[in-house]
Amino acid sequence: MSKKIVTLGEIMLRLSPPNQQRFVQADSLDVYFGGSESNVAVSLSNFGLTSCFVSKVPEGQIGQAAINHLRRYGVDTQFINRGGERLGIYYLENGASVRGAHVIYDRLGSSIASAKLDEFDFDKIFSGAHWFHISGITPALSEQSRILTAAALKFAKSKGITTSMDLNYRKKLWSRADAHRVLSDLCQHVDICIGADPLLGFNPKDEELINGELTLDGFTNMFQFYKKEFGFKYIASIVRKTINASENDLFALAFDGVEIHQTREYKLQVVDRVGGGDAFAGGFIYGLSTGMSVAKSCDFGMAANAIKHSIPGDINHATVEEVLELMDGSMGGKVKR
Repeated sequence: MSKKIVTLGEIMLRLSPPNQQRFVQADSLDVYFGGSESNVAVSLSNFGLTSCFVSKVPEGQIGQAAINHLRRYGVDTQFINRGGERLGIYYLENGASVRGAHVIYDRLGSSIASAKLDEFDFDKIFSGAHWFHISGITPALSEQSRILTAAALKFAKSKGITTSMDLNYRKKLWSRADAHRVLSDLCQHVDICIGADPLLGFNPKDEELINGELTLDGFTNMFQFYKKEFGFKYIASIVRKTINASENDLFALAFDGVEIHQTREYKLQVVDRVGGGDAFAGGFIYGLSTGMSVAKSCDFGMAANAIKHSIPGDINHATVEEVLELMDGSMGGKVKR
């Protein structure tokens, strides 16, 4: 029996113009399902672990389609409640070359945003669980979502379950000030911080920034600040250099409280970057859950992230074998016959 990992959040319907078209020129839209925590759950299931996604979706065919999407990849959906008004939607116009991607949210009043705490039986949800993962997106949805997220974190922590959070700040959902206030409180119950950025009270100095982005010294100082402030056991983050929408250079950093590990850099031709951070989180969690060192877990997560950039949609469909091949340099884009 593999280790059980629970994630909680929103799954949404994604609508995207095909072939990197703009919204105004498209005659059709490609349909996907995605959401930060559901993406992580699918990655972990694809890697062979037991993953359970907790949420709420509406009655009817669209809610059922979202559940069927998760079941297709072996995710445990028994704790997805039914009800509420609607499934959240987001529209994604993929970027190309000098034109960046564009996201439009249509998720106000979604089922998970209105879900109440008493709809979830934490004793059953966390029975046998080894790990609990959330993102900073869910508490941005509503006050009820914040209450639900906080209660789930505290419950998992009280049971000795490892907890992780991907900060995942979304400026279209709330202000940095509100995110700082809410997430700083939630992080008191988080063991592992993923996707760290200057959000939780760290104010970088001018010399720690280049063109508004943190330098390596800036990341080092931020990690040390967060370790002292929140007591995180581990901190990991992707560092992205955007050449243009089609070309990104990425590597990742992981801090074990003493040393910082840096992965190799990947120079990527981007097919679809949405879900890349979730692929990294899923890979990092997989590594730590299966006994890899912090350094190797970060390497695994970064390789998973790199592969995801080549895959349309929100989901990373990479296997463990493919990720390991990329890590050791034997995956080079050649045809396998």
